[in-house]
Amino acid sequence: MFRSIITGTGSYIPPFIQTNKDFTKQVFYSKGHALTTAPEEIVSKFRQITGIEERRYTTEDLNASDIGAIAAKNALADSGVNPEEIDQIIVAHNFGDVLKNTIQTAAVPSIASLIKHTLGIRNPGCTAYDILFGCPGWIQGLIQADAFFKAGLAKKALIVGTETLSRVIDVHDRDSMIFSDGAGAVVLEFRETGPGDSGLLGSSTQTHTIEEVNYINMGKSDFPDSDPNVRYIKMNGRKVYEYAMTYVPAAMKDCLDKCGIDISAVKKIFIHQANEKMDEGIMQRLFQLYGINEPTENVMPMSIHWLGNSSVATVPTLLDLVRKEQLESHRLHAGDIILFASVGAGMNINAACYRY
Repeated sequence: MFRSIITGTGSYIPPFIQTNKDFTKQVFYSKGHALTTAPEEIVSKFRQITGIEERRYTTEDLNASDIGAIAAKNALADSGVNPEEIDQIIVAHNFGDVLKNTIQTAAVPSIASLIKHTLGIRNPGCTAYDILFGCPGWIQGLIQADAFFKAGLAKKALIVGTETLSRVIDVHDRDSMIFSDGAGAVVLEFRETGPGDSGLLGSSTQTHTIEEVNYINMGKSDFPDSDPNVRYIKMNGRKVYEYAMTYVPAAMKDCLDKCGIDISAVKKIFIHQANEKMDEGIMQRLFQLYGINEPTENVMPMSIHWLGNSSVATVPTLLDLVRKEQLESHRLHAGDIILFASVGAGMNINAACYRY
């Protein structure tokens, strides 16, 4: 039996810290009108709902491809794999490279091609391409690499999630406080394993595009005098929350059911760091699907309080932190069943089950 095994992880955590206090100087708008609520109160309520106290932004000289390459280098070093042996570089992102203080994104050449270039990989058999799948993009890259492995088309892959969301936010929108920059990566190898050995066990993916398609989109600034031709990331928070509560727990259970695994066997759940209350609600509903009122204690590591929401980078970064014992009270042990899950623009959902 062959399975896809994570043999190395890496991440890039930006150095610039933007605290909630920094936003108390901002005037927020909604539908062209300034909010009358004091900024301090807006920020306080934001923290209560999302759990976010600070977020990280990268330096002006680095783009998504740059920080993705840093995370990739760290993952390769951790795995010990020769970069020239990588068959695929799969990079999840949403906005390409966004130069600081510009309004245009660059996706040509692809971010994956730029990362391959930065890594100095000469092997032409190493194919590099991007995935646009919203926040679940990195997990989808994991699922896609596994499919290529099983088809006999590759044996080693580098899967990267990278984003500089600080450059596409509308500073006049309260939701701008959610987003951050970051990158995470893993090396995935297809190896022969025994029945109880490590590896990816199964997955589940869904896309809903009827009324859900524009829950997260690009729109003009809420500031009335802004340039209407400039677009920023926008989100219908209430609709996203309701959507996630309904569909994410069901997708996670579907994934576990496909693998023949009960929720009681799951040791850690790495869920997209979007919103603390939302993630806690998803956990609650997942366990309720099994007739359990409360989630297992200490099952869900979180980094959103100090890293914010870096989209495709949240899950691989969180995995790297826990795997390298950099997150207090969370450890992984050989044989642990873990579950990855995410939700985001599309609207897309996915989950993947892995034996560590």
